[in-house]
Amino acid sequence: MAAKMFMLVVFFAVMLGVGFYSRSKATNVNDYVLGGRSVGPWITAFAFGTSYFSSVVFVGYAGQFGWKYGISATWIGIGNAVIGSLLAWLVLGRRTRVMTQKLEARTMPEFFGKRFDSKALRVAGAIIAFIFLVPYTASIYNGLSRLFGMAFNIDYKVCIIVMAVLTAVYVIVGGYMATALNDFIQGIVMLIGISAVIGAVLQGEGGFLNAMKELSEIPADPAVTTPALAGSQGLFASFFGPDPVNLFGVIILTSLGTWGLPQMVHKFYTIKDERSVKTGTIVSTFFAIVVAGGCYFLGGFGRLFADADIYKPDGSVAFDSIVPAMLRTLPDLLIGIVVVLVLSASMSTLSSLVITSSSTITLDLLKETFMSKMNEKQQLIIMRVLVAVFVVMSVVMALNPPMFIAQLMGVSWGALAGAFLAPFMYGLYSKNVTKVSVWASYIWGVGFTIFNMVLKFIKSPINAGAVTMVGGLIIVPIISLITPKLNKVFVNDVFSCYEKTVVVHKKHSLEGDE
Repeated sequence: MAAKMFMLVVFFAVMLGVGFYSRSKATNVNDYVLGGRSVGPWITAFAFGTSYFSSVVFVGYAGQFGWKYGISATWIGIGNAVIGSLLAWLVLGRRTRVMTQKLEARTMPEFFGKRFDSKALRVAGAIIAFIFLVPYTASIYNGLSRLFGMAFNIDYKVCIIVMAVLTAVYVIVGGYMATALNDFIQGIVMLIGISAVIGAVLQGEGGFLNAMKELSEIPADPAVTTPALAGSQGLFASFFGPDPVNLFGVIILTSLGTWGLPQMVHKFYTIKDERSVKTGTIVSTFFAIVVAGGCYFLGGFGRLFADADIYKPDGSVAFDSIVPAMLRTLPDLLIGIVVVLVLSASMSTLSSLVITSSSTITLDLLKETFMSKMNEKQQLIIMRVLVAVFVVMSVVMALNPPMFIAQLMGVSWGALAGAFLAPFMYGLYSKNVTKVSVWASYIWGVGFTIFNMVLKFIKSPINAGAVTMVGGLIIVPIISLITPKLNKVFVNDVFSCYEKTVVVHKKHSLEGDE
């Protein structure tokens, strides 16, 4: 216990120290929200990765989908690395940095407002972002508290409040730079921690080969597979698992979703230079392979640790209890590492969410509607106050969460990415995207999510989220074909940022050779 407490104290001290160290780098709005658009490649890449993966993945998703799909759940981590990290950087990274600088956009709603010349789009986007980031934040607390309860026997409420206060302090004091520097430190902890935990868990089961053998002997559960496969052995240790169709839906939601989440895309706004884009692409992809791939791979062995503690009174599985049950047998030192690992993952994501929400409400809602004459100092004060408000709101929801972890995340990601992904991506590439198509995407993303929560015509929020995202990608180009285009002069001016001539060294380009 002493070793575990020592690790926590050191971790908290470092996080707070970085926050106060970064205080001098958060003296104006641009620095507070974007780090002055001067964040280096490694820090940007780690900020992207640590904001992507939290206790939602490690506890909620790894437990639930490892139980349902066995070792094939590893495909989710691979999809996160290839689609959610590699392709996101290649498709969005450079163009986002260039166009948002041209438009002087600091948030995603501000991008929509300036790219499509609409104050109403900006305000509506701010409201959508604020509302649907809350359930995601609540799910982060929930997953972390279960690990703390297992390691320290600490009350759920205490875990939530301590984490919320610590995160709020360093975000309020140091802004985005404090968040990014802490993300870098937390990312290193995550890389080391997940590798150590996987090795220890498999060793406890007699090694990788023996664990796979035991997993292959478990018959398929009718509750998580198609009736035709019920009772079949070996499916949980197979390449595509017992339910490849629903597995694909999870891959789409958790991978493509990052392209439309304000807190994820925000990382591209802060990129320093071309080298940061290239290095960030490689580093964030490697990070995702290790962390996400490792989490889902570990979760795939969850059925080997089934005991009475993971079942609810009605006999159903408490998915959020699976990973804590797997870790319960580890040595105390490793449990301490796990707690710091998940704490790192959670605090990095939480800090990204609260700074995104507070800046969005301040710059895109309050300043655009009720407080248009706010000066720089007033904007900073309000953003810092809203960080605290947002943390309190998410704590209230976390104390009485309406659904288990994966569902909370599915609702949030489905609504946000369903509303924002398509108009944002198309808006970076095409001059033909119309204002009406962006409204259609907003309505589709939010409307479909809410109706499905009430009517449940798609039972799984995960699959519903995937449908919402894909639907937006279809709706925006179709609506753009039949609705009025934006002023051609205005659009050409926006896209002129891509035509600017830059001079590069020969080692970066062969252009000009005869």
